[in-house]
Amino acid sequence: MTKYKLQNTDLEISRIAYGCMGIGGSWDDSPLTNETISKAIDSVSAAIEGGINFFDHANIYAKGKSEIVFSKVLQEMKEIRDKIIIQSKCGIRFPGDPNPESPGRYDFSYENIVESTNASLNRLDIDYLDILLLHRPDTLMQPEEVAKAFDELHTQGKVRYFGVSNFNPGQMALLQNSLDYPLVVNQIEISLLHHHVFNDGILANQLSGKYAAATGIVDYCMLNNIRVQAWSPVALGKIFNPPVDAESCLKKLTRKIKDYAEEKNTTEEAIALAWLLKHPAGIQPVIGTTKPERILNSCKADDIELTKEEWYTLFTIARCNPVP
Repeated sequence: MTKYKLQNTDLEISRIAYGCMGIGGSWDDSPLTNETISKAIDSVSAAIEGGINFFDHANIYAKGKSEIVFSKVLQEMKEIRDKIIIQSKCGIRFPGDPNPESPGRYDFSYENIVESTNASLNRLDIDYLDILLLHRPDTLMQPEEVAKAFDELHTQGKVRYFGVSNFNPGQMALLQNSLDYPLVVNQIEISLLHHHVFNDGILANQLSGKYAAATGIVDYCMLNNIRVQAWSPVALGKIFNPPVDAESCLKKLTRKIKDYAEEKNTTEEAIALAWLLKHPAGIQPVIGTTKPERILNSCKADDIELTKEEWYTLFTIARCNPVP
């Protein structure tokens, strides 16, 4: 798989990343099973076989078990540690933490960032993270406090680079203003079914059109050398298997993806991901399937180049409307 240098780092990253949310099994306090560990090894092995060297985690995935099971994978596959890039996230706190009455919330306090990162390192059983992301914007964020945590983690050799997830341009600019280190990643939801970051640009100054405002996120990232990562890049598979009562445009999109896959002698997963890879921002899709066949099918996107006409064909079908 094609690899490229992540801006403002010395990391060579694969065009596609593997998201480890699903490898930890259930989101409860039940212990890891041998079956879960075995499936995780199969999933990571398929990703490595497909050329992926970038593995994305978060401290909350499967309530920490995704990081724990990944440590088991590293024990089983010792030779890969120096060849892969490990990213994790912090900042989301579940209801009941630390007290029964505590609400679900976001917490970018110095203490929580440092404690969460140390806990992730312990679960992963590694000495450092290549990249740490702040998971979802904390409305009560104090940038100076985040900067203090980042500086400590970097100075101690526990985190090499930093980024964010689900941040808008203003939030990124506000945080960057207090940091000594450049933000290198913003991970946001993008797919053919969640295309608001592209739709936003063409709907500027339009009075009609229902969409989620995502003003300038990708443009800001491109201007500031921040890599855009796309989580849920195939919309949990709904693109390929729409529900029976799905809108006609979704069913039409599924058919068109299948047609392109047949025309290009590739997989449907490859077409859906190639749509993201076509964007000049160099978007890095973060795939999350735990099925080895689908992982390998996804990696074939690296070999596919959609034309502009094909890109816009899929986009307009997904929009359920032609461009204005």
